[in-house]
Amino acid sequence: MTIKQKKIPGLLKWIGNKQRFAHEIIQYMPSEINTYYEPFIGSGAVLAALSDMKYNSGLVPGISYTRAVASDALTPLVQIFEYVKHNPETLIEYYRENLEGYNEETKKEMYLEIRERFNKTRNPLDFALLTRTCYSGIIRFRKSDGFMSTPVGPHNPIPASQFEKRVKQWHELVQDTTFINDDFRNVMRLASEGDLVYCDPPYTHSQTIIYGAQSFNIEDLWEEIAACKARGARVMLSINGKRRSGKEDISVEIPEGLFEREAEVNCGTSMINRLQRTGQVMTDEAVHDKLLLTW
Repeated sequence: MTIKQKKIPGLLKWIGNKQRFAHEIIQYMPSEINTYYEPFIGSGAVLAALSDMKYNSGLVPGISYTRAVASDALTPLVQIFEYVKHNPETLIEYYRENLEGYNEETKKEMYLEIRERFNKTRNPLDFALLTRTCYSGIIRFRKSDGFMSTPVGPHNPIPASQFEKRVKQWHELVQDTTFINDDFRNVMRLASEGDLVYCDPPYTHSQTIIYGAQSFNIEDLWEEIAACKARGARVMLSINGKRRSGKEDISVEIPEGLFEREAEVNCGTSMINRLQRTGQVMTDEAVHDKLLLTW
């Protein structure tokens, strides 16, 4: 099935964002889905693209789903989406008021103030600001104390008017989505026959430095995927495959017989590599994901 591509603008600036590849991923989905589960919501790019297809059915012949459940263990991330769904105006106004005057001269001081405030209060509204202003959308927490430590990005955030437009668009797209702040294992256990689970977990080759993913265990994920499969729920998994334009294998060992099909998705240049190699020339750093399917 070929899907006409209509990119939904990103709400958050987020590492591993699947915005450019959402339609490529969706075209592997079954035509009929009861409940769509996404237990590692991240930027929500695949959810947004799928939801847009639901409300603009002329774009997508043959794909339907009843409802969506999106979740993540990162509390302020889920709270942002709750604001988008239930109280978008508060998120819009907070962005406008707190990033007014953010420019080349003021960005470092303003960013550090926002980051310090977030680290004290864990306010999701500040977290939204940080995703838009930190380096390449890389949300990095120190393992020792949970301090969000990503430096300021060299870019300026999108204007408040543009952010407002995006929030309002996403507000319409997520009305049929239930957001849950919970461990992926608990959420995946809700899936049953006829459901689809799309997993985009922390990448095993870089998880030690990003958004508290150090505690993620890929073996736990294999167990939950097997359990979903046994219950009749279909599972799709995006997982690290290769980088350096296919020259370096960064994939994980996959349990034999767990998946029935495999595809490859070109994810562009690694932002983690950019952060780790600041000041160096970035060449030959394309990353390819594996897209694995249980049916």
